[in-house]
Amino acid sequence: MLHTTGSLLTIDVEARETQTESIDEILESYVGGRGVGTKLAHDRVPFDVEPLSRENRIYFSTGPMQSSNMSFTGRTNCTSVSPLTDGLCSSNAGGFVSRHIAATGHAAVELTGASDELLVLHVSDDGVEFEPVPNLTGATVPETVAYLDDEHGIGADQTAVIGPAGENEVRFASIMTSKERAFGRGGLGAVLGSKNVKAITFDGDSAPDIEIPSSQMEIHREAATDDHIMKRQGTVAVLDLANEMNGLPSYYFSEQQFEGAEGINGDAIEKKKYKKGTCSACAFACKLPTKDEEAGVETEGPEFEVTMAFGSNSGVDDIVDVMKSNELCDRYGLDAISAGNTVAAYLASEDEFGNVDLIHELVEQIAFREGVGDDLAAGIARIHDDLGVEDWTVKGLDFAAHEGRVLNGQGLSYAVSNRGADHMYAVFYSQEYPLVGNDDAYPPEGFEGKPQRLIEKENQMALNDSGIVCKFSRDYMTPERYEALFGADFDDLLAAGDRIVTLERHFNNQRGFDRSDDTLPYEDQLDGFEDALDEYYDRRGWTEDGVVPSSAVPA
Repeated sequence: MLHTTGSLLTIDVEARETQTESIDEILESYVGGRGVGTKLAHDRVPFDVEPLSRENRIYFSTGPMQSSNMSFTGRTNCTSVSPLTDGLCSSNAGGFVSRHIAATGHAAVELTGASDELLVLHVSDDGVEFEPVPNLTGATVPETVAYLDDEHGIGADQTAVIGPAGENEVRFASIMTSKERAFGRGGLGAVLGSKNVKAITFDGDSAPDIEIPSSQMEIHREAATDDHIMKRQGTVAVLDLANEMNGLPSYYFSEQQFEGAEGINGDAIEKKKYKKGTCSACAFACKLPTKDEEAGVETEGPEFEVTMAFGSNSGVDDIVDVMKSNELCDRYGLDAISAGNTVAAYLASEDEFGNVDLIHELVEQIAFREGVGDDLAAGIARIHDDLGVEDWTVKGLDFAAHEGRVLNGQGLSYAVSNRGADHMYAVFYSQEYPLVGNDDAYPPEGFEGKPQRLIEKENQMALNDSGIVCKFSRDYMTPERYEALFGADFDDLLAAGDRIVTLERHFNNQRGFDRSDDTLPYEDQLDGFEDALDEYYDRRGWTEDGVVPSSAVPA
């Protein structure tokens, strides 16, 4: 089975010491990326660790496909124990940093300890430099990126940076790379902040020499020539369909259609897109560089999830206003999905939907933990009672835009996901939308056949995250192409994904997670939900309480 090569670099930011060791056996079984990050965390992080303590560890890892020239391979994995969900979490970012990490010669970089002063870590194939940067205290992401360029000649594509939100340990702080790409979900920016690490840079000339089959170029060619709507509208292209299906969360999840959808849909975002945007080596180019000169706003995005969170869910019907919210989140280093949904919860509590000035003020207050922002920085699960609103989260992670009350298989996916209410864990929504060309789509309602298919998709997406291959490759990555690229039978590849999902679940089980956490705020509206949950556990080989038996824990 194709896997990445290289060492594990451990950086103790407290002692300012480094260690390099071989992890070849782990790489052979877990491929790279999320798989390797999960296995390392499972074996090296205490099961009872506090997420923002010095004992927590955080991992950056790449996969074998970062040695290719194929589209859909410009992504990087980051793994740690989440301060938002309190469980093991892997977050995935696009951009260009992945190949710079690979060029250091390390398959994974591990950070542990906590520095007594703010640091930038410069990681290269020659070693690690610890640079004190008290001057960057409170600096925004663009300010930090500018410093690294001005003082060191290091470009944004070589960096992983936190903003004020990470320094202030906002529980949904992101880690930013290429200035506008985010390791967003799960608040891993707060983990870096707790270690007093402002930024990490990567450089080198020691990329692994991994032979990638020639079939990569077939995929690359199709990605370049396909006239896909995502090249024009990104993921926002699906907004109108979701709205028509009564599946667009609105007004803090109290409604499922938004009367102002026309102002924030794919056509609206396409009008603001002014150039192509892509990730390393990718000809698909689905990113959304946007600007509005009259408003003085320039950003990348928003994508569908953020358009829901800061748009329909906040009662905002102007794409420019959503673009501004997106830009603020990137500037301060916030997961824009969680930030938008948390703001929407506050708007619901104050009956202030659509108040754009308040929304933008709240984003800044959250990042700096000022005023009510100090409370909101804890996330919805911890503050919903004080706000007097319902808890729209699973395992502490707030919902993405694809509506589980309509797409029932996606609802089941939200419930069982080890990461919480995240749409990318299995991308099961893609199995239920009645899209052109999706002739094998499941009926959105009900659960027949879905638990088994959900397991397959979870395993496949775990493989993607380990490869690392972007999940928007789904129209191009057939089982035969997986086999050709990774040099193994598709069932064996899915088995590798199963090991990853099972290790994540086992780690979380040791922290107290079980069936009682695999819930939805609307599960009583879904006929057959409990039966589907039983079937999912049974097919996974877990107990009826959603616990991995000790005999089933992968080596």
